[in-house]
Amino acid sequence: MGPKQKAPQAPDPVKTAAAQTQSNRDTAITQAQLNAVDQVDAYGNKLTYSQTTNPDGTPKFTATQSLSPAQQALLNTRQTTQQTNANQVQDTLSQPFSLSNDATEARLMELGMKRLQPALDQRRAAAETDLINRGIRPGSTNYGQAHDTLNQGENDAFNQLALSGRSQAVNEALMERNQPLYEQAALSGSGTVAPQYTSTPQTAVAGTDIAGLVNNKYNADLNAYNKQQSDLYGGLFGLGKAAIGLF
Repeated sequence: MGPKQKAPQAPDPVKTAAAQTQSNRDTAITQAQLNAVDQVDAYGNKLTYSQTTNPDGTPKFTATQSLSPAQQALLNTRQTTQQTNANQVQDTLSQPFSLSNDATEARLMELGMKRLQPALDQRRAAAETDLINRGIRPGSTNYGQAHDTLNQGENDAFNQLALSGRSQAVNEALMERNQPLYEQAALSGSGTVAPQYTSTPQTAVAGTDIAGLVNNKYNADLNAYNKQQSDLYGGLFGLGKAAIGLF
């Protein structure tokens, strides 16, 4: 008969939990390291991972995106242009703006002086030349009547401008004020190409069931101990019966 086996000692739950925690931590770190895959898309844009350390000693990963030199140049140009345009928009919006009758009429007179007045001046000069060629001198009755007709015509032209040109004046004022806004909106949808990274398969590392292994080992040792005890006491009981039979 072999030496008597001692009863197995029950596992320490604190040590078992600590071992399981450490195993889970190692598994999580391994998964993070395997899944931190650097990438470069078709335009040369990069996605890279760097590793530092957390205060508790575990790894800390940082994902950094960087554009290719060509895409970065486009982004810099776009941002500079947008900032310039934004300043123009701010300047435009800071200027007083009104579509009241007085403001519209002032705008019409401004347009009239730039576009209508040169044509009227040309017509007046031609009329005066014609009067002189016909022998109608300044100071004469006919000369005065001709000038009255010219003045009336010019007045009618400005009145017609005021009556028919309001819509055009309003549209031009709005266009002039809104143009920087249109340009800013157009720039918002143009520029660099968004990085197109591949969807990286996520590696799944199975964790180790430390607690299960420890408990299984304890149960196996306990079963072996119980069997030994059963065999021992069963043998002694058999010897006792045999001895009784001899007497």
